[in-house]
Amino acid sequence: MRKYFITGLLVLVPLAITLWVLNLVIGTLDQSLLLVPQQWQPRTHIPGLGAIITLVVVFLTGLLTNNLVGNYVVRLWERLLHRIPVVNSIYGSVKQVSDTLFSSSGNAFRKAVLIPYPHENSYTIGFLTGVPGGDVKNHLVGDYVSVYVPTTPNPTSGFFLMLERSRVVELDMSVDAALKYIVSMGVVAPPDLTPAAAVPVNAAALEIKN
Repeated sequence: MRKYFITGLLVLVPLAITLWVLNLVIGTLDQSLLLVPQQWQPRTHIPGLGAIITLVVVFLTGLLTNNLVGNYVVRLWERLLHRIPVVNSIYGSVKQVSDTLFSSSGNAFRKAVLIPYPHENSYTIGFLTGVPGGDVKNHLVGDYVSVYVPTTPNPTSGFFLMLERSRVVELDMSVDAALKYIVSMGVVAPPDLTPAAAVPVNAAALEIKN
């Protein structure tokens, strides 16, 4: 009975969590219907209608801003926002972060790395996010990189570290595979490399130093 019970959990738990996440996302997107005028809202609630409208609006916004006229309008809108006190600082910060994370030309979360954390004799997986900038780099002697270390099992929270490049080992692993490895607490391991491609941590670090 214990075997059958565990087998049932292995089948139903992933399905239940998937449905719960989908219900949460769709329910959140459905709230966009509240922005529609009352006379335009459907008389009966249709689950998922708000999510569909939101996705269509996002798609049309991207479509319209990818031409000269739309791009010009967006620039005018951003100039207006930058002239409003308080709003300019909030919008500017959020815009810079979103451009870094979602832009295809950005460098955020483009590479999974192995770093010594929280001490020299233990390692964890992080993601390269760039290099230190501003006045911070003036106080760092050497070649440093910025690394985001997500927590397990919630990768949306984590730690921002600045480490010497020689202590950071770039992994032959996709970002998706690394995230699955982190979220699953090491249970869902990525496929093994061939012996020729696998490099010990100390040897890889030494090679980077040289």
